[in-house]
Amino acid sequence: MEEMSLKNYAYIGDAVWELKIRSKTITMTNNPRNLHKLTTEKVKASYQAELLHKLEEFLTEEEADIARRGRNLPIPVGRRQIQTEYRQATAFETLIGWWYLNNKERLEEIYKIIGE
Repeated sequence: MEEMSLKNYAYIGDAVWELKIRSKTITMTNNPRNLHKLTTEKVKASYQAELLHKLEEFLTEEEADIARRGRNLPIPVGRRQIQTEYRQATAFETLIGWWYLNNKERLEEIYKIIGE
């Protein structure tokens, strides 16, 4: 299989992660405001950066390389203090997309590790 662009992995990873979270939060409340709050807390960059940090010890060498390369993708963020967080979140989304397209079994293992 031809190697896909890391940006494309991050793009699909963002959608996969949001769908995973929405699937979980939809069962938690019928209140639209609360639903939005529950969802955004889990899809924001700072939370994804935390999850990547939590996962680092469980990553294979190949996965760690994908995360490193995803973290180095150019991102449209101006403020330096947020840039590190966004880079970590992009690395997380890149991994989610890579697992989703290449190894769904591993993706399920990762969901168990992070408790989602």
